[in-house]
Amino acid sequence: MSTSVSDAKFRLIQKVRELAYLHSPDDLFTLASGRKSPHFFDMKPVMMDPESAHLLGVLIHSKIDSLGSIDAVGGLELGAVPLTGIVIAKASKDSQIRGFMVRKEAKGRGGRKTGNPPGIEGSSLKKGDRVILLEDVTTTGGSALKASERLTEIGCEVVACITILDRQEGGINAFDQANVLLIPLLVRSDVTGE
Repeated sequence: MSTSVSDAKFRLIQKVRELAYLHSPDDLFTLASGRKSPHFFDMKPVMMDPESAHLLGVLIHSKIDSLGSIDAVGGLELGAVPLTGIVIAKASKDSQIRGFMVRKEAKGRGGRKTGNPPGIEGSSLKKGDRVILLEDVTTTGGSALKASERLTEIGCEVVACITILDRQEGGINAFDQANVLLIPLLVRSDVTGE
């Protein structure tokens, strides 16, 4: 029996609450963006949980299917790496979608066999490829947009960024300004009820 998109979203909200969400209004968390927040989301336990990985695959593929032909998916280490694996593993047998990762700091070499420039690894990317960025949590969008710039520089078309969770703290505006569609599977209020 297959999992419907609505069932997958409902169950993923429960899994994020159970495995990823912390709330501390009196002792604020410092986020990767440098901002302080009473809400903290660590999506790594979600991405590494078998049921959650299935749900993520269902939800991400439902979004990919609505975006036309996509050549590759991937994003910035570390958060996008497990998501890329999930998307590739959940693709149909005849899918041609490839995976890649963008390093935060490029090593001194590119993909020796792939022809990718330093810092972009995985499958070969070429000019004209339509790609989707993946992200675990979006706050300001800064990290994913840096990856988008690097992909654009090599001639890829960044169609969208799919994120597990948009913290609703301005990331969508940053993506709009960069002309990249941000597609959250969940938003903070789905999980917190605020």
